[in-house]
Amino acid sequence: MKMRLLLIMITGFLITSCGGSKKISQNSKTNPDTTVTSSVNKSDTTSEDETTIVPSIPKDNVSAYVQEYAAIAQEEMRQYGIPASITLAQGVLESGAGNGELVKKANNHFGIKCHDWKGATVYHDDDEKGECFRKYSLPKFSYRDHSLFLTNRGRYSSLFKLPKDDYKGWAKGLRAAGYATDKKYPDKLIRIVEKYQLYRYDGEVLGKEESDYRKVVDKKDQHTVKKGETLYRLSKKYNISVEDLKKINSLDGDEIFEGQVLYVQPFESGY
Repeated sequence: MKMRLLLIMITGFLITSCGGSKKISQNSKTNPDTTVTSSVNKSDTTSEDETTIVPSIPKDNVSAYVQEYAAIAQEEMRQYGIPASITLAQGVLESGAGNGELVKKANNHFGIKCHDWKGATVYHDDDEKGECFRKYSLPKFSYRDHSLFLTNRGRYSSLFKLPKDDYKGWAKGLRAAGYATDKKYPDKLIRIVEKYQLYRYDGEVLGKEESDYRKVVDKKDQHTVKKGETLYRLSKKYNISVEDLKKINSLDGDEIFEGQVLYVQPFESGY
């Protein structure tokens, strides 16, 4: 009888111990998530400017990248009319300032996919797994292909009617034309251009003095074109002739598009 009672007590103890162990195991499974979430305070988080506007790339990396590729971007501007500031900003953004996997594998600085490409290729996970991307033997060929990509596609044609150094218009126009789906893409490019003063390289190509060029960059007399607006309507609104509007914005014709940034007052030193 005593033996039977002892066995019953031992069995009860074991059952109780197992139940406690399972409960502890469940807590250890859920607690880490709660702990991680609660341990992050506001001072540890990165501001929106760093995560969604400007990519979190070390400043020294960007400066080194710009120094290495500025001359190539300027040559592309001379040949094809794409602002060097925009080309460099896209290079920084798309390639992680030259540290991205596609740059290392394929010298592809702009994330251009194969499409109708007949040259060398690599496969890389992007929007989908194992997508086909163009491969270049040298970085300068990636820059040249970027220029050809934009100039040979009709959807970007309106961008080439912008002032030669209108990096804001280009940034907004690229997204509007479908180059990127990210709504913040224009803001990211503009912030990179201004943070690293990439507009200087446009000014050098155009032969402008830096003091004059800064007047253009800092000018507040700008207008973002809204749907249905015309040069004639803007000329009446800002009391400036259509011809002067076309002149200060280097427009060849009368067509303007929604989202385009136009200067609406003449510059003291000309344009």
